[in-house]
Amino acid sequence: MQSQNDWLEILVHCKENVKTRIRPHLKTLSEPQPDLGKGAGGDPMKPVDLAAEKAIVEVLQQSGTSFTLISEESGVKEFGEKPKQCYVTVDPIDGTNNLVRGIPFYASSIAISAKPALSTVYAALVTDLVHDTTYTALKGKGAYRDGEKITSATRESLEDAIVGLDLNSYKIKEIAPKITDLIQKTKHIRHFGANALELCYVADGTTDAFIDIRGKLRTTDLAAAFLIVKEAGGTVTTPAGEALEVKLGPEQKIKFIASGNTQIHKTILSLVKP
Repeated sequence: MQSQNDWLEILVHCKENVKTRIRPHLKTLSEPQPDLGKGAGGDPMKPVDLAAEKAIVEVLQQSGTSFTLISEESGVKEFGEKPKQCYVTVDPIDGTNNLVRGIPFYASSIAISAKPALSTVYAALVTDLVHDTTYTALKGKGAYRDGEKITSATRESLEDAIVGLDLNSYKIKEIAPKITDLIQKTKHIRHFGANALELCYVADGTTDAFIDIRGKLRTTDLAAAFLIVKEAGGTVTTPAGEALEVKLGPEQKIKFIASGNTQIHKTILSLVKP
């Protein structure tokens, strides 16, 4: 069984291998891409997604780790003699559409947990593959950006806050009435297209909150960033203000509100209708 420090080193090696393995694919994005079908999460797979996943698995196997992979691409797979000793939840490329279209905002997300449950995640990494910025967290040890400790924002007023809001959904007519009050009270709404990385922006105080109540986001996108936000001092709950207790799986969907501090979180909860 790996120690926390071992996991941190392994995750950083995973990041480096992902960067190496996807580099050739970045040069061919303008060319026709093969039809690889849909991944376990339901989205069309791209060669760059599979290359990133393979890069992560390679490093884990080279480290001698037994693990169960929970991937947005390949689904659930077991590796080694004791695969249930830890679970590795990955979104190999978070923001694939951004990457394919040349929008410079996409990341790779890896979470290590004791069970296939969000509450048991104890090591995490999200790396910005464009700007070479890496966020890490170990349970009980804080959150870091490129090795420097980070804390979430203390801003309490929505008047000054920057709030991320994902509205990418065919259910927009159903969702819009629930967040109208919030939008009216918030001057600066953003969405960049890679939710794991947007959550890390909450963790380091770049933004003040991030909201996704669509019920469309998979837990594979959230798993690593969830720990990073929590360890940075932020708050992450359901839209009803309850703790997130959810299974980790490529098809498992989730709704959440993440905030830099409890005060702004309470304000947002009061404005989001159930």
